[in-house]
Amino acid sequence: MVSTDFCITLGDRPGSTFYAYPPSTIWAALAETPSLEQALLAVDGHVATITLNRPDQRNPLSGQMLRDLIAAIAWCRNEPDVRVIVLTGAGDRVFCAGADLSSFDGGMSDLERHRSRDLFVELFTSMSEAGKPIVGRINGHALAGGLGLACACDLLVAVDTATFGTPEINVGIWPMMIQAILSRNIPRKVLLEMEMLGDRWTADQMQSFGIVNRVVPHDQLDSTVADITDRLVKKSPIALRLGRDSFYKQQDMDFRAALAYLHSQFTLVTLTEDSMEGIKAFFEKREPEFKGK
Repeated sequence: MVSTDFCITLGDRPGSTFYAYPPSTIWAALAETPSLEQALLAVDGHVATITLNRPDQRNPLSGQMLRDLIAAIAWCRNEPDVRVIVLTGAGDRVFCAGADLSSFDGGMSDLERHRSRDLFVELFTSMSEAGKPIVGRINGHALAGGLGLACACDLLVAVDTATFGTPEINVGIWPMMIQAILSRNIPRKVLLEMEMLGDRWTADQMQSFGIVNRVVPHDQLDSTVADITDRLVKKSPIALRLGRDSFYKQQDMDFRAALAYLHSQFTLVTLTEDSMEGIKAFFEKREPEFKGK
């Protein structure tokens, strides 16, 4: 039996306790847009846009930024009117330049610093379990943790001046916290070259490797993102949720287990009202009216 409880963190210090609450309590808390300090959350129709909002600091992933992103994604996941999530950075130069190392120090002990990085684990997990498409609007450079954040999105639209890379090796570090994300998105030899040499790669190069979906001039960035989100909004929300969830869950299964799991998920999706409506609309030669059921 699947548990209907949710877990949330009380307190914002490393090692904060996790408590389970019934959905009614969590949904009541999520009904209002969360209060964010370093990120912005705006909703236009069925599209929610989350913006990393520290352009003067190159939109770094501080502890507070990570908490803001986690809260915003949780809200979007549980808000029925939101069908698509857009993730972007403020300004026109940098999407995200990676972790704000100073925010993970502040007199912490080694153990506290280690625990504070659990926020990265929580963020990437929440993105994979968002249940809704996440479109990365890459408005500028995506480096280090910023590259991991970009790769955790489902689709990427990048401005043609953006660069991508893992420069950690240049300061004697290795991108451990994002490697699980990168290795699922970037071809093996390309990723190892990126990690070992620490060079920057252009948006066109990233597109040639199948990592970025669209590369456009800055004046076409918003319209290209809007074209994709408009099309996604018209798809069945429940088919997108079941399909997206199955995509991420099956990637770590062995072949036979994945086939069996996907078989069961296919049966599940065919039993939805949206599936029946889609097939009916196809034969009646009309556009389907999906309700997310």
